Amino acid sequence: MHTGFHQGAGRTETTGTLAAEIQAKRLQYFLKGRRDHLDLSQYQVAERLGISDRAYGNWERGRVKEWTDEKLYALAEALEMTEYQTTLLFLYAVGRAPQPDLRAAIHRPESQDPAVTAFLGDYTVMMNALSLPSFVIDQAWDVKMANKAFRDLFSGVRTHPTAMPTRNFLRFGLFHPDAPAILIDHLKWQLAMLAQLSSSLERHSEDNGLQAIRRDVYRHAALRDAYLTDMPNWVLGTGADLVHNEGAVRELRHPEPAVGRQGCRLVEETPRSLQRLGFTRLTLVLIDLDERLTPERCASHDQHAA
Repeated sequence: MHTGFHQGAGRTETTGTLAAEIQAKRLQYFLKGRRDHLDLSQYQVAERLGISDRAYGNWERGRVKEWTDEKLYALAEALEMTEYQTTLLFLYAVGRAPQPDLRAAIHRPESQDPAVTAFLGDYTVMMNALSLPSFVIDQAWDVKMANKAFRDLFSGVRTHPTAMPTRNFLRFGLFHPDAPAILIDHLKWQLAMLAQLSSSLERHSEDNGLQAIRRDVYRHAALRDAYLTDMPNWVLGTGADLVHNEGAVRELRHPEPAVGRQGCRLVEETPRSLQRLGFTRLTLVLIDLDERLTPERCASHDQHAA
């Protein structure tokens, strides 16, 4: 009886070990397959993650002491995974689906200074009281906080692993498939965002986040051509990027039918307290569109009248 028990326990242990090995192999093939699909080296993925290529090699081989949600979400972003692929990643790595609420918490602004934490908390309350969409970014355009009006504006956007508007506004405008539905005349928005990317890189050339956006621009033929040719010509004509031409009125479509199509002026209004933290606050000033507000519409109206 005792012998049978030990044999049974041994078989259970062997079965469990085999299952773990199979799971690890699935994860390894999944990560390598995704990396090969993107035509990225281990070094390039490691650069996106901000770790050494040796460390990423261990990640890809499953040699990780503990897969935290933060590591897995970072990996999903670095390998540009869809929502379904991110779910598979979690299932292969930790045997469960991801937790969206935790993902939001991971990307929430953090500070070791209690005074700064309290200030950011109060500032978030103040922003939520505003009726206009407003958000705070760092130098790489990662969104550090956004008010309710901003979240409502993009409430219908489908989940995307790297280009959600509440995570990085430049990535949203450049790469998210839903961006053209909200940002009307999307090509002009993209030119302004490419100009902003170039302007930001001039000031923060070593920023890994900005460099990663530029690398991803180069991977898309149309965006690469726009960045290298169309955008410089556009800047020569307008002399502006996305932020530093506050007179520019672009257009967007609000999800609420009662609001609908709106003019949009992007206004920077950053208090010194945020500047010291390396943050910038931007507000989308929404404008009712009529013939009095846009010269193009006035010209169109005159042509129809004639």
